[in-house]
Amino acid sequence: MLFARLCRKRYGFFSYAVAEALFLSDIEKRTISKLFETIEEELNRPIDAFSQDVFVSQIALLLQYSNRFYNRQFITRKPELTDTIDGFQEILQAHFEVDRHLYQGIPSPQDIAGKLGVSKRYLADMLKALTGKTTRQHIQLKLVEPAKELLATTSLTTAEIAYRLGFEHPQSFNKFFKQKTDLSPRNFRENLN
Repeated sequence: MLFARLCRKRYGFFSYAVAEALFLSDIEKRTISKLFETIEEELNRPIDAFSQDVFVSQIALLLQYSNRFYNRQFITRKPELTDTIDGFQEILQAHFEVDRHLYQGIPSPQDIAGKLGVSKRYLADMLKALTGKTTRQHIQLKLVEPAKELLATTSLTTAEIAYRLGFEHPQSFNKFFKQKTDLSPRNFRENLN
């Protein structure tokens, strides 16, 4: 169980959906094929004192190449992924524009990934590779906009704003706002005057 968790953390592609398969160039296909051939040769050899170490090393190399190729495909397939990023931004915009956060709460990365038809991990890896930010960071940055607007244009208390934005506790909102803006909601409001 621990090994499986470690693999999913280190090799995120284990959490991808089947439709998010790895796209390989011809050179990359040859590299992967050679690794499989080497692994197969090792499996067919008589076992000796080095068999396990060699086998584990070949599997580790296969996993490293897979990581490299997945990361590369986010960069080389950027035009194809633009639609997904645009869809992500549209979902966030719509969520906060029509005040869905009032009755649905703050959207989770899982919710957004589901609406986009991709796995949560694939969305996270893609966004991180292409924008340098995680899914959660994008959501939080989008959430700061209505928070600032409400602080600037209403006389609602910070607690009322916190609940309105979908926070369960006003303290969580205060901490979040300060992390994102370097100002407490109160100081932000005071600086406007």
